[in-house]
Amino acid sequence: MTPDIRFMKLALSLGRRGLGQVWPNPAVGCVIVRDGVIVGRGHTRRGGRPHAERVALDQAGEAARGAVAYVTLEPCAHHGQTPPCADALVAAGIARVVVGTGDPDPRVAGRGLDILRAAGIAVTTGVCAAQAQDANAGFLKSVTQGLPWVTLKLATTLDGRIATATGESRWITGPQARRAVHGLRATHDAVLVGAGTARADDPALDVRDLGDVRQPVRIVVSRDLNLRVNGRLGQTAHLQPVWIVHANDADTRDWSSTGATLIPCPLHHHQIDMLAALQELARRGLTRILCEGGSHLAASLLHAGLVDEVVMMQAGCMIGADGLPSMAGLGTRELGDAPRFDLIETRALGGDVLHRWRPRRSHADG
Repeated sequence: MTPDIRFMKLALSLGRRGLGQVWPNPAVGCVIVRDGVIVGRGHTRRGGRPHAERVALDQAGEAARGAVAYVTLEPCAHHGQTPPCADALVAAGIARVVVGTGDPDPRVAGRGLDILRAAGIAVTTGVCAAQAQDANAGFLKSVTQGLPWVTLKLATTLDGRIATATGESRWITGPQARRAVHGLRATHDAVLVGAGTARADDPALDVRDLGDVRQPVRIVVSRDLNLRVNGRLGQTAHLQPVWIVHANDADTRDWSSTGATLIPCPLHHHQIDMLAALQELARRGLTRILCEGGSHLAASLLHAGLVDEVVMMQAGCMIGADGLPSMAGLGTRELGDAPRFDLIETRALGGDVLHRWRPRRSHADG
C-alpha cells in the first residue's frame, strides 16, 4: 500500500464520522502529513462547520508548512459561512494536496484545484476515488440529481414477514440488530416512515444509546395528515425536527401549532408523488434518508426506482402466509421486470443476519 493510499484511507475513515451529522454539507476527512508523520487530522464537524481542512490545519499549526494534505473531497472554493478551504491550504503553506474525488457543486467544480495549482501547490487527484465517492454518495447525488440517497431498511422473518396477522412486530429481530438500526439512523440525515407505520407503532424515530449525536429529522408521508397529534412525534416536534409530507389539499389545522414542518406535495395516482417529495427534501438540504417502512411506502419508492440501497435484517423465525409482508404489491407481472440487487455485505448480528444490497446496474448505466 502506497503512502498516498494509506493516508487517504485514514482521511476517509475520519470523514465517515460526519455521516448524518453535517448535512447539508459533505462529510469530509483531512489528514496532514509532514515527513511521513501525521501532524493534523480532522473531519467536518456537526452542522457542517468547521470544515475538515480547517480542523486539521488548526491542529497542525506551523507544522503544516511544506506538508502534504490528504482530503477526501475537493477543497471548497467559495465564500459561505466559512472562508474557502482552498485558500486556507494555500495560506498554511501546504506543499501538496492529494484529493479523493472532485466536488460537482457549481461553486467548486474544479475551482478549488485551480486555486491550489495557481499557488504552486502540487495536486494529485483520484486517490481512492471510488471509496471517496461512496462515502459522500448522498451529497454527490443531491448536487448532481437533486435527490437524496435513500436507504431502505427492512426487518423481516426468514419468510419475508414484518408482523403477525394481528400486527404484532415487537420484536422480530434481536437487540444487536435493533442497536444496528440506531447506528443507521445516526449516519443518515433523516428517518422516513409512512402514515400507517406512524399510526400503528407510534415511533420516536430517534437515536438512542449512542452518545451525543445530531438527531435525525423525522419524516412522515401522510397524504391526508391523519396522524395523532398527541403521539410521540407530535409531542416532541418542538424538541427534534418532525417534517410531514402531505397532499396540497390536506387539512393542516391540527398540526400547524405542534412545531412540525408541513411540506405540501402533489399527488401521483392518488398518492404522494415520491419523486417530487424527495426532490423537495433534497432542496431543504437532506442528503441521506433512511426509510423504515411501511410496506406501501417501501413499494412506492422501489417502484419509482428511488432506492439506492437496501439493508435487510433477517431473523431466524417464520410467521407464514397470514403474516404481513415486508413489501406491498409492485405490479410485477414478469420475473424479468423485477428489481434486481447485488449483495455487497453480509454479517451476523447476534441471532440475526444483516444483508446490504445495491440496485444492479444495467449495461446502459455503464
